[in-house]
Amino acid sequence: MYAMRITEPGGPEVLSWSEVPDPVAGPGEVLVDVSASAVNRADVAQRQGVYPPPPGASEYPGLECSGTVAALGPGTEDSGWSVGDPVCALLSGGGYAERVAVPVGQLLPVPKGVGLAEAAALPEVAGTVWSNLVMVGALKAGETLLVHGGGSGIGTFAIQFARALGARVAVTAGSEEKLRTCRVLGAEITVDYRSEDFAERVRAEGGADVVLDIMGGSYLDANLRSLRTDGRLIVIGLMGGRAAELDLGRMLAKRLSVHATALRSRPVEAKSAIVTGVRDEVWPLVEKGAIRPVIDRAMPMRNAAEAHRVMESSAHTGKILLTL
Repeated sequence: MYAMRITEPGGPEVLSWSEVPDPVAGPGEVLVDVSASAVNRADVAQRQGVYPPPPGASEYPGLECSGTVAALGPGTEDSGWSVGDPVCALLSGGGYAERVAVPVGQLLPVPKGVGLAEAAALPEVAGTVWSNLVMVGALKAGETLLVHGGGSGIGTFAIQFARALGARVAVTAGSEEKLRTCRVLGAEITVDYRSEDFAERVRAEGGADVVLDIMGGSYLDANLRSLRTDGRLIVIGLMGGRAAELDLGRMLAKRLSVHATALRSRPVEAKSAIVTGVRDEVWPLVEKGAIRPVIDRAMPMRNAAEAHRVMESSAHTGKILLTL
């Protein structure tokens, strides 16, 4: 088969569409013939050499895919899946390839009303958003969620999911075009972080109960200032650095909590539990149209280098697909 190798840490030019050995389905795994994958920030970090795959994962980038079941590995014969079934999957790596081995608990059916290629845009964002907003943040109807990077794949999905829960949504983004998309998706408070202090704006609107943050260190103090009493800050990315001073006095005064989470490094059992939650609680929202995948563009997988350049320029809104 062919897969996208990272020949050495570096820029997009180190991605090489190369012939490699076919994967083998181990115990509890299913082989999937890939139709599409999607680009995530983690793929860029892996290419740069700062975010290696967890032990035992494929060396090729790609944290999600869609396709069809090609073969059932040992112990999956009674899993309910059959060869030829259309699926999408949450991966620890390997999505930028013609075939990938997937733990059976990380497979999802393609939601009704969603195309096979489109479905590749869903597993990583759905797993990230559901696990953080429900399992960690306990977001409730009537509360306010602040999402940074509202025009990203995570952001566009989080807006729709939070609205489906009955929450009010505030977002930050770096252009009026992205903010316009966020408003169409249901965001009520939109802030251009290039020209406005988001903490002041969110506080003027009553504050946030939950913040979903991709920036890390550079946003820490402003995020805490944005939160109401009993607020929850959930850090899922470090685009703004990994270190900052933490004002414990502010946390004590408002009973705030800070959580830092990652999806890729979790054990198979934990990921399978998240996938089950997504299938039970998120897929019905997708199938009735309350949530839709927001796709900026689809590109041939062999052109992944160009897709990475688009990702790094932040010129996209929603997901970038890589198709076979």
